[in-house]
Amino acid sequence: MTKLSNVKGRIYYISSPVRQENLYAVYETTGRNFWNELQKCNQAEFIRSGTEGKCIEVRELIIALPESFVNYTKVLLKIFTEHFKQNYGMECIAALHNNKRKINYHIHLIFLERVLPKELVVKIATRNMFYDETGKHGRTKREIQDEDGQIRDGCKIIARGEVYERNLFSIKDSKFKSDNFLDEVKRSYTDLINIYV
Repeated sequence: MTKLSNVKGRIYYISSPVRQENLYAVYETTGRNFWNELQKCNQAEFIRSGTEGKCIEVRELIIALPESFVNYTKVLLKIFTEHFKQNYGMECIAALHNNKRKINYHIHLIFLERVLPKELVVKIATRNMFYDETGKHGRTKREIQDEDGQIRDGCKIIARGEVYERNLFSIKDSKFKSDNFLDEVKRSYTDLINIYV
């Protein structure tokens, strides 16, 4: 399992026939726009947190498959992807690959760590809101003005009545970081492989 800091780039990499010469199939449980929104949400939350380093947007599992499965591409990929979604309730995208010598048949499965809320949360400004170049919220307009009284480049104002935050996703579920989760997934996919063998 790996942590990914650029979900859109990684999705392009694993699902593009230009980048992958032995790409057999791609399967998604949701549309591509979903991943764009997820990336925006993750990046905004990361900036607000003030944490240093890279923003972890999603996680990726690489699932090794027996070579005997090579004749069952699209059906196989759908079964393995839906298996993850059914067990953990997370949206995912997967791609089925092989290496140049065709001795490494495997699935790249990218999944989010955030639960989708039952209702969309939209926050509307009850007064004008002021944000500096770093996205930090200020209390007054003076905090984002230069010496001449002009708004500095990179600063922004959200007017009263405008939407200032939309939460399409909840907070990250910490269980996906644990070794127990990884062990559970390994056992689950091993059992699934054995059934189909």
